[in-house]
Amino acid sequence: MTTAEETKQLAPWTDEVPSGWKVTRLDAAADVLFSNVDKHTIEGETPMRLCNYVDVYKNERITSALDFMEASADAREIQKFQIRRDDILATKDSEEWDDIAIPSLVAEDLPGVLCGYHLAMMRPRLASVSGSYLAWLHASKSFRAQYEAKAVGVTRFGLSQYAFRAARIPLPPFPEQKRIAAYLDASCAAIDAALSAKRRQLETLDELRKATVKRAVSMGLNASVKTKRTDVEWIPEMPQHWRLVRVKDVMEFFNTVRVPLSAADRGVMTEKTYDYYGASGVIDKVEDYHFDGTYILIAEDGANLLTRSKPLAFLATGKFWVNNHAHILKPRWGGDDTFFVNLLESQDFSLFVTGAAQPKLTMENLGRFKLAVPRVAGQKEIAAFIRDKDAEFRPLFTQIERQIESLEGYRKSLIHECVTGQRRITEADVRRACGCPSVPASLHSASQS
Repeated sequence: MTTAEETKQLAPWTDEVPSGWKVTRLDAAADVLFSNVDKHTIEGETPMRLCNYVDVYKNERITSALDFMEASADAREIQKFQIRRDDILATKDSEEWDDIAIPSLVAEDLPGVLCGYHLAMMRPRLASVSGSYLAWLHASKSFRAQYEAKAVGVTRFGLSQYAFRAARIPLPPFPEQKRIAAYLDASCAAIDAALSAKRRQLETLDELRKATVKRAVSMGLNASVKTKRTDVEWIPEMPQHWRLVRVKDVMEFFNTVRVPLSAADRGVMTEKTYDYYGASGVIDKVEDYHFDGTYILIAEDGANLLTRSKPLAFLATGKFWVNNHAHILKPRWGGDDTFFVNLLESQDFSLFVTGAAQPKLTMENLGRFKLAVPRVAGQKEIAAFIRDKDAEFRPLFTQIERQIESLEGYRKSLIHECVTGQRRITEADVRRACGCPSVPASLHSASQS
């Protein structure tokens, strides 16, 4: 049972709701059901479509535009879990305790679509409760603290039906619920458009940086350099004075130094001080290290070998540990680390990656991969150019990232302030947010009730 003290700790805003608002349990305002409709198609059952966990997690609105999964259900399941306009679906479990009860509003009637397994379905039980308002309420991270505190599990965290039903919700009068929902619909749509624009700027800037670096590490800094053709598929031409070499000719592998973390003698140290690297970067801190210096790490396995959603090659500097999912390399004969890490990062290794279920770039295949490289003096000149360019790009990346962070923070605070009454929404607010000279008809009728 949720005590008054627990409510005060997890939902401190319940003591400060505006006059005329109520604070009540969720199940006083909405029915809460946990779906048991699985993804199987069973002979004799009625063909249906399922709105699944990912559909809800990735979309704030459930509409007919989504590609729902084909499945089947019996008559009882169809009657119970057919989703309707204004239903709120939410994830009832997650791999992270603080990533739970993520909501999505069913924005239209969807005949033949059921709420799938791993989801909670909340349906307003009173005409005076707005599903859109409840969805925005669940979008508030501060509101969801009640759920996060009650999530249980080890590798996957879940909520009971009681945790949903007992959640304390602020409930303004129905016309104000409608105004809040309309205001947040319009305001968050504008914020999301701005966020999308900023993220596109980041992508464009990143593409420009990568193109600049790739041109430097593959053709040098002299735009008029004489070139020669090669018989290597991914190196159609290269500067005439550069050499065509295999990775193992110019880089030394240190893979044999890797040992499982549990097998190491870590002495008496207990403080986790040193970086622990995996295939895409630092994944933890550990008590000991087995490398000291600057090395190039490159992914040995994982989907990122093909998707390239994260850096494939990167520098590890200082004292650190590496697991067995990354190759460890160092340039021979004074070769430049910055040049080689950027050269490797710019390559397409897909022809040398084996395995479908678990892509792998073996040491043998990486070692025989061919590169075009200049002499050490040329490497250092290109590395200096890359560092100068990075110094130019870094402030631009930082500025856009800070703008994104500010927009995301503003969006979160705006939702919380509106759904808890810290910011009161008037008809004039809705008009401004919607860009309308008058209140939308759907709100006008509600405001008269």
